[in-house]
Amino acid sequence: MNGSAWKYHTDEQLDGSSHWGLISRYGGGGYVQNLGTTKVKSYELIKELKDNLWLDRGTRAVFIDFSVYNANINLFCVIRLLIEFPATGGAIPSWNFRTVKLIRYVTVGDYFVLACEAIFCLFICYYIVEEALEIKKLKFSYFKSFWNILDILVIIISLICVAFNIYRTIKVNKMLNDLLKKPEEYPDFEFLSYWQVQFNSAIAITVFFAWVKVFKYISFNKTMTQLSSTLARCAKDLAGFAVMFFIVFLAFAQLGYLIFGTQVKDFSSFPSSIFTLFRIILGDFNFHELEAANRVLGPIYFILYVFFVFFVLLNMFLAIINDTYSEVKADISNQTNEFEMADYFKKGYDRMLEKLNIKRDKIIDIQKALQSADINQDKQLDFDEWRQDLKTRGYAEAEIEAVFAKYDLDGDRILDEEEQKRMQADLEGQKQKLNSDLADAEGGERPLSSRPKTARPGSSMGSETSEEDDLRGHRGGSGGVVSGVSFEEFTVLARRVDRMEHSIGSIVSKIDAVLVKLEAMERAKSKRRETMSKILDSITESGNDEEKREQMERLVREELERWDSDPSLSGSSGGVRQRPASRGGAANVSDN
Repeated sequence: MNGSAWKYHTDEQLDGSSHWGLISRYGGGGYVQNLGTTKVKSYELIKELKDNLWLDRGTRAVFIDFSVYNANINLFCVIRLLIEFPATGGAIPSWNFRTVKLIRYVTVGDYFVLACEAIFCLFICYYIVEEALEIKKLKFSYFKSFWNILDILVIIISLICVAFNIYRTIKVNKMLNDLLKKPEEYPDFEFLSYWQVQFNSAIAITVFFAWVKVFKYISFNKTMTQLSSTLARCAKDLAGFAVMFFIVFLAFAQLGYLIFGTQVKDFSSFPSSIFTLFRIILGDFNFHELEAANRVLGPIYFILYVFFVFFVLLNMFLAIINDTYSEVKADISNQTNEFEMADYFKKGYDRMLEKLNIKRDKIIDIQKALQSADINQDKQLDFDEWRQDLKTRGYAEAEIEAVFAKYDLDGDRILDEEEQKRMQADLEGQKQKLNSDLADAEGGERPLSSRPKTARPGSSMGSETSEEDDLRGHRGGSGGVVSGVSFEEFTVLARRVDRMEHSIGSIVSKIDAVLVKLEAMERAKSKRRETMSKILDSITESGNDEEKREQMERLVREELERWDSDPSLSGSSGGVRQRPASRGGAANVSDN
């Protein structure tokens, strides 16, 4: 602030900011006088201003601005003293002290904070990209979620804080450099101190919103959702109640302002009356001031307000909340928990144990294959023997190939005795490490030598569940799309595909057998029809009974011999084949 004390300077010339005093709000312009760097020089300047009536009846406010710095704790204190002169006369003093840390990065701890701020900026960039992709995908439906709006607010406030932090650092360094070059000039830290306070407030709001977001992640079960469900269900009732409440409340505030505004400070303005009535609800009031201001209307006003607002309206509000809470609690008690926090951690713990068990079982299977796959006992394990043994244990081709290639160092598709020892030692080390991990995870309750019942990677039903959990563990719980496939996930999928192919093949073979059986039965039925028709024709054509019997017996024998020679009919016509080739048998067939 440099210039003549007798010339008016605008806001732009002084680079000043407005100030809200006790009486009014004052702009950043005015008449400015810089004081000296010594007490004597400052006294001379003030005496000159006083002698020349620098303050007159038109003066409404005098500001005294100065800043002090404590190098021991690296803090600035920006001070503004204000004396206001109301039109009614007198002088009303007020003051404003802002203690801020404008030089941010000095000590090792400050540079650690700088590193944390850099990490914070990276997180903000990541969340900006994430939210932008969600908005692009969901369009306007994205803004229907309260949590999405909260995310946007946190990102916006964080960007403002980051921008101001950078600006503040650059501006302070520039002002300090100018101050070192021109120590006689007054450095105005008022603007920076004001926005530093706003910066701290913005950081506080961001942290508050971040804590509110915790509700999003802990509302897994019915207990955590009672509060939000209660407020959501009674929102309409509370909206109607709020209209009625504020009509009565503002009526009392206006009444108090008009009756006591000239005598009681707490009712000197309409906003002050509103805050005073809120204080009365909380039990903070001064009844004697109201009584002293008006001995008749003061007590009546107080009694009516307490009765209607405190005893009636406030209890109505509590009744709405209480009734809705009871309804929500009754509804939730009849519902099953969709997700419990304890179940969430227990599921993750069980999934971890299941993965460890699966890995251990793989090692055990490979060790057994290493011992039993050498069929010819030549101490050399070729790939075909290895593949055949592991194939029977339910492993996929890719997994078998990968394990074999890892230890087949010379690439001759044969594991010699040295390579087998190396594999055995490696597998034993991995097994001991997994046993140690399982012991730590299970607390030593399960014997380390025993194998779990549901962890065998074969054709058991338990392995299906473990594979489902394993796949879900690889993909994560957010339902997002991963860009690649891990080796463990690939082996699990390959094993499941092999089992599925084997099951489908067995089903197809059984279906073929059933179709062949049905076809044979159909041919047998048609042959029986032909035989019966021939027998009936021979009976009707022959007139002699002896000839009829001989002809029937001959036909039956021919048909039985033909069925015996046809393998497709022999298994489906056992009822006819079991009958003896006799007259009684022929008569039996003819009766049928």
